[in-house]
Amino acid sequence: MEKHAVVVGALGVIGRYIAEHLAGQGDWRVTGLSRRGRTEGPRYRHVAVDLLDPADVRTKLAALDDVTHVFYAAFQSSAGAASGYAANIAPNRDMLANAVTAIDRASRRLRRVVLVTGTKYYGVHLGPLKTPMREDDPRHLPPNYYFDQIDWLAAYRQGKPWDRVELRPQTLCGFAPGTAMSILPAIAVYASIAKELGLPLRFPGRPRAWDSIYQVTDSAHFARAALWAATEPGCADQAFNITNGDYFRWRHLWPRIAAVFDMPVGEPQAISLTRHMAELAPLWQAMTVKYGLQRIPWPDLVAWPFADYVFGAEWDVMSDVTRSRLYGFHDVVDSEAMFARLLRRFREERIVP
Repeated sequence: MEKHAVVVGALGVIGRYIAEHLAGQGDWRVTGLSRRGRTEGPRYRHVAVDLLDPADVRTKLAALDDVTHVFYAAFQSSAGAASGYAANIAPNRDMLANAVTAIDRASRRLRRVVLVTGTKYYGVHLGPLKTPMREDDPRHLPPNYYFDQIDWLAAYRQGKPWDRVELRPQTLCGFAPGTAMSILPAIAVYASIAKELGLPLRFPGRPRAWDSIYQVTDSAHFARAALWAATEPGCADQAFNITNGDYFRWRHLWPRIAAVFDMPVGEPQAISLTRHMAELAPLWQAMTVKYGLQRIPWPDLVAWPFADYVFGAEWDVMSDVTRSRLYGFHDVVDSEAMFARLLRRFREERIVP
């Protein structure tokens, strides 16, 4: 039987990849939701909707009467450092509640809601923490909008014919212009500008981050995990860490990144990318013309506060993915090879020179 998925947040670095992966399966139809519009395809339609407006959500989702699965990957950041995004509770809770409530009312075929959260659940944004992080670890002291989303969804699904699954990735690696949650465009643009200025590629993060253990999640890998989580019966009402399945230190990865851009590696130099790169927007505009790059608006290309957040983790960031493997998801990704492959693709597609 054909399945109908609603991907909430379908233009982001998570939702975009989930939507494309499902639409390519042959037995799924996909409806994407976001504030902005998007080009539709043979098995994909898009609904532009304001998820914070309950009336708009009810009106535009009322016709979705055959939805079987919801993948919730929408996110609203707040002003300031990315480490503070978890405290932006009200809009992130309300968007989830508005979307799921409307779809639940419209469709009697709904069977599972897949909620995307992340390792901020464990307090990875607050400082050093217990590693490896496991799904049954206790929560940190709130605020954290993940807690509010999880608790709302758990309470709302009581007595319903559908269940829920929660997925916790770490530092998604993909590309969706306008997203705040991908490190790849930040690395690519930072490296390209440094090269244009004749500089070596210096690690811009804090000193101890250079040597700390870190992890990431390939967006395409996460999309495969989301499909598994949506269709594996045993996943019902469980939470799963989803990462590439390996770990690295920036110290060892940095030369491989530099090699993609044919650059020498310099000594680490801690800077605020948020402040520095704001001054270099005119240079990037000139480079766009000089090298014939895709004309992506500077604010939509990179979220520099997120890059500062990632490069500022001066403690080990390690998730345990044993549970996902025990439940049947065995895919892994070589993170060092992934960075090289995706950054080369950025150059091939003329996103960067």
